[in-house]
Amino acid sequence: MAIEIGQPAPQFSLKDSNGEVVTLSDFRGSQAVALVFYPFTFTGVCEGELCRLRDDHAEFEAAGVQVLACSCDTRFAQQQWAQAQGYQFPVLSDFWPHGEVAKAYGVFNDAVGCANRATFLINADGIVVDAFASPDLGTAREKSRYAEALGKL
Repeated sequence: MAIEIGQPAPQFSLKDSNGEVVTLSDFRGSQAVALVFYPFTFTGVCEGELCRLRDDHAEFEAAGVQVLACSCDTRFAQQQWAQAQGYQFPVLSDFWPHGEVAKAYGVFNDAVGCANRATFLINADGIVVDAFASPDLGTAREKSRYAEALGKL
C-alpha cells in the first residue's frame, strides 16, 4: 500500500449510491473514517464483508467512526446492491475517472481494473492511523483486524 500510517489521507470527493457527493474533508475535525475499498459489487466475498460491517455498525458508531465503502463500480449498480443489502453507510463510486481514489491510496489493481481489498482508518485530523489489506481479491479481511484498528483511535 502506498499510503503509510501517520501520513495525511488523500482527499477525495465521490458520489455515493444515491448520487450525493461525499467528501473526506467533511469529516475532518468531527469524526474518524474507515475507508473500506472492495473489488466488485454483487460478488460473494464483497457482500459478506460489507454485510458484516452492516451488522457490526454499532461498534463503529460507538467509536465515532463513519464507514465509507468504495469500489470502482457505477453508483447505479451500487445503489441496487446497497438497497438490497440494507447498508446504512455510504457506498462510494470510484468509477470515473476509473479508480482515481484507489490509485491515490495505492490499492488499484491494474491487472483486473478494480480496487484491492484494503481498509484505511483515518482519524478526525485526517491522518491514517491504521491500514490493512487482504492478501488477494478472494480473501476477506479478518473481523478482528477492524477491532484492532478501532483501538488505535
